[in-house]
Amino acid sequence: MSVLDDVVKTYDLRGLVGSQLSAELMTALGSAFAEFVSAEKVLVGHDMRPSSPEFAEAFAAGVNAKQKQVILLGLCSTDQTYFASGTLNLPAVMFTASHNPASYNGIKFSNAGAQGISYETGLGEIKTLAEKYLANPLDSLPRDVENYDSLNDYSDYLKKLVNIPRNELRVVVDAANGMGGHTVPAALSDIDIDPMYFELDGTFPNHEANPLDPKNLVDLQRRVLETKADLGIAFDGDADRCFIIDENAKAVNPSAIASIVAKREVLRVGGEPYVLHNLLTSRYFAEYLEQLGAKTVRTKVGHSLIKDEMRRTRAVFGGEHSAHYYFRDFWGADNGMLAAMHVLAELAETGKSMSELAADLNPYFLSGEINSEVSDTKMTTQKVIDSFPEASAEWFDGVTLTSEGQDWWWLNLRPSNTEPLLRLNVESASEQTMQQVRDKALSIIRDDLGNN
Repeated sequence: MSVLDDVVKTYDLRGLVGSQLSAELMTALGSAFAEFVSAEKVLVGHDMRPSSPEFAEAFAAGVNAKQKQVILLGLCSTDQTYFASGTLNLPAVMFTASHNPASYNGIKFSNAGAQGISYETGLGEIKTLAEKYLANPLDSLPRDVENYDSLNDYSDYLKKLVNIPRNELRVVVDAANGMGGHTVPAALSDIDIDPMYFELDGTFPNHEANPLDPKNLVDLQRRVLETKADLGIAFDGDADRCFIIDENAKAVNPSAIASIVAKREVLRVGGEPYVLHNLLTSRYFAEYLEQLGAKTVRTKVGHSLIKDEMRRTRAVFGGEHSAHYYFRDFWGADNGMLAAMHVLAELAETGKSMSELAADLNPYFLSGEINSEVSDTKMTTQKVIDSFPEASAEWFDGVTLTSEGQDWWWLNLRPSNTEPLLRLNVESASEQTMQQVRDKALSIIRDDLGNN
């Protein structure tokens, strides 16, 4: 069993620096990626983690060893690598561990045109090739690289996609010492920004760059209230996801943000465009977009899967509950900055507050994702199914139990791809019903296990 068995995941590579990830491994992966892709040039970008520049250079050496050229993007967000991959039509890798703690690093892989690569569509093959080059490294060749700082081109491109009217919005942005501190000043240069933790520091001295965890939003929420800001924006470590805090310091459900952005894109293109959403977004998302004339398509969770569906359907937009937002005019890739710009434009154009916009698009009650460690995911899932005989079961990205009627609800249970975890999501038209279904399911999941 090689280290690659532990670090190669379904959609990317992720592991601990030192004990799992090394420069030697990155050189082998560089050679493997160069062999896998057909292009003669490869784009390499990296975030602000201490190990990222060294890993990027080692990866570049592996690409050069296969007699292919490297274009170094340097410090950039994941969105920027997609931009460069799309505009130059070249394969790309991004060194980042996204929202993971400082001890981690990883790689996100793209084929030419920002096309995602999952385990099924190439990452498994790259892993096999890397194992070969790890056992028998290629001889090093002279360094063959050029540099491309894409930040200005990237921000100019986004500003052409979204025009934010002149306004007096007061916006607090928490970059969490991640790549948002690099991209926000360029992309939102016309907005009055109150910056928090914009210094690039991959040790995350203030808080982890994971806005999904409520404790990492506390500083932003406090600043929004103190400054009477109109909203707060939080980015994760590689700045490809944005989370919104309203003027009352309450977190806005990502499904409501997806509805705002999707509406704008649907009205912009007109007709009956396709819009994608994964099965964990609010039921209201599909109801709302279909009222606007869009055709909605439900997908499984996962950025590579959604990127593939974006291409297949030519969907104008795709939204995930995890705050990944995908755009047809961004090569079908996800872009947190572009979503944030749409929200700012909507606020400026409507004159509504963020809480008013969110309330209009969030009429139902969602539990949010709740993770529980279990010893046997299959057995526990079946126990939950058996405990709700009134519900129909659909096996699609885990299992979704649905009970229709005036007081409808749905429940989804998904096993983690990498850990002994079950992920629970519940939604209902009634807050009381949502809580009852959530608590009943959790009591079964955690029964006799002592898990939290």
